[in-house]
Amino acid sequence: MKKGQNFEKAMKRLEEIGEALESGDIALEESIKLYEEGIQLIDFCQKKLNEVEKKVQKLSRDSEGKFHTDQLDGPVSEEQD
Repeated sequence: MKKGQNFEKAMKRLEEIGEALESGDIALEESIKLYEEGIQLIDFCQKKLNEVEKKVQKLSRDSEGKFHTDQLDGPVSEEQD
């Protein structure tokens, strides 16, 4: 994995790899290298998505009109007026 990799760069590279593999114009050894790189990029992207998912919160309002932030699948975490 390249240092300084970000989600957008990884997704772009995955698209490039997919196109190259689908073209069928590359040698078997190069295909294997690209496939392995793609697996690493998929793992990187999945980890980034999991990190972001943990940060995403839902804003809701209670019966008294106060706002609360909730984890998407968890309990109320803090109260805001």
